[in-house]
Amino acid sequence: MAKAYERIADELRRSIRGGDLNPGDQLPAEDRLAERFGRSVPTVREALRVLQSEGLIEKRHGRGNFVRRPRTTVLRTNARHQWEKDRAREPEERRALTGATEHDTGLEVDDLVFQAAYREAKADEDIASAFGVPVGTAMVERTYRTRYAAESAPFAMVTSYLVRDTVAQNPDLLDESKEPWPGGTQNQLHSVGIELDRIEERVTARPPSPEEAEELELPPGSSVIALRKTSYDTHDRVVELSDVTLPGDRTELLFTTPLERW
Repeated sequence: MAKAYERIADELRRSIRGGDLNPGDQLPAEDRLAERFGRSVPTVREALRVLQSEGLIEKRHGRGNFVRRPRTTVLRTNARHQWEKDRAREPEERRALTGATEHDTGLEVDDLVFQAAYREAKADEDIASAFGVPVGTAMVERTYRTRYAAESAPFAMVTSYLVRDTVAQNPDLLDESKEPWPGGTQNQLHSVGIELDRIEERVTARPPSPEEAEELELPPGSSVIALRKTSYDTHDRVVELSDVTLPGDRTELLFTTPLERW
């Protein structure tokens, strides 16, 4: 038999999914809900906690509980890398029309807000091992955030690394003001004569840090998808490494593997 808080959660859930409560609507105060359901305030709070963990409502400090607006979903497939490579040598005016985020979300360039920050960093043991370079090697560390203009949370938290000496022959690759770069990283590497041979992605899931949960606006109990993308050139060198933190509540990863016929 369902517990009292579960029955309350069920009724509120039906109201949200049925359209009686719309995204952005404020729920009645906890004491009003307790009166309506004939239960205690702690029981109502437990029901609201369930709905919050499901991402249906959000609690705004000092204001109350609101129906959560659905976030734009992201479908990230392994086919995106060939799509990026195919356009890396296209004229800039064509590359500027769209990008990987638009590819993954179905949004348009003008729908997006983009931020990039560059800094010079020294390779720690993890980064040095991944690139096969000495610890302390000068790197270009780049952080990216892209969000839908109608939302406040980014689609992902991205930190990318390049060996500085590898890309320094093109000064534009050291200049964050050149972002967003039409054609993305594959075109940037193409500008210094680098062609990618393959991209390796390792995917894990874990609880978010408090900072990640806040920036990605994750419901309580949500996980993040941690993706490490390693790009190899045609000489089998690692030329770019990205650590991508994706919100588990609105990201779908799709991997399609063509199989040879017998």
